[in-house]
Amino acid sequence: MILLPFYVDDIIKTALTEDINYIDSTADLLIPEDSISSAYFMSKADGVLCGLEVALRVFTILDPEMKIECRFKDGDKVKYGDIIAEFTGHTRLMLKAERTSLNLLQHMSGISSYTNKCVELVKGTNASIADTRKTLPGLRPLQKYAVTVGGGRNHLTDAAMLKDNHIDAYGGITAAVNALRQKAGHMLQIEVETRNLEEVQEAVDCGVNVIMLDNMDCPTMAKAVKLVNGRAKLEASGNVTMENIREVAESGVDIISLGALTHSVKAFDISMKWKK
Repeated sequence: MILLPFYVDDIIKTALTEDINYIDSTADLLIPEDSISSAYFMSKADGVLCGLEVALRVFTILDPEMKIECRFKDGDKVKYGDIIAEFTGHTRLMLKAERTSLNLLQHMSGISSYTNKCVELVKGTNASIADTRKTLPGLRPLQKYAVTVGGGRNHLTDAAMLKDNHIDAYGGITAAVNALRQKAGHMLQIEVETRNLEEVQEAVDCGVNVIMLDNMDCPTMAKAVKLVNGRAKLEASGNVTMENIREVAESGVDIISLGALTHSVKAFDISMKWKK
């Protein structure tokens, strides 16, 4: 996944406006305008780095003359104490950039690190790890990019998904799938959320591309794998944790999607330190 520069800049400018608005009283009143300093980012945890270019773009938007040296790149594994990047520039502008830059870097690295842990836990099975639509408003591309950096895959980039509420509102799986096919283009893939094996069978009979197994236990998912027998991709979703993800993968599903990758992930601990 590639992040578009104009999108990244828009997010950064919105975040900076929110954080410092037209004045940063502390930095503007305390630090001389011509003061120059050096600082660095240091990892305070072990994990997968993500969002470094986004984070450093915060500095260069405010100070185009900022000099930056990166020791790592997105996707690299970092350990506690690693120096991630060093930079030299106008002290006042560096202080203005600090919080917004770290917010983005910590959040994105938290996602990539958590995703990578899930990927490692299902290694050797048929299952891949995917994100969901449970993203923070305005940050979806950054979050989905972070998932790919951690080794996961993006969900619903080119498909229509009939959730339980779509199906209930329209009047059933078969009716909803047929109606959607009449209006959709020939390239659109269709996924259907199912709650039991009867609905799985109905989805198979409709010839959909992907069937979501929503909140099913592992024995039921194993039965669904046998029932479908390769006629559609199977996605496990709901109540998946680090503790049970391996068992879910061993049921034979193709995809495991986790909202927790993006909606409630813990920030990765990174600090900005001043060079004395």
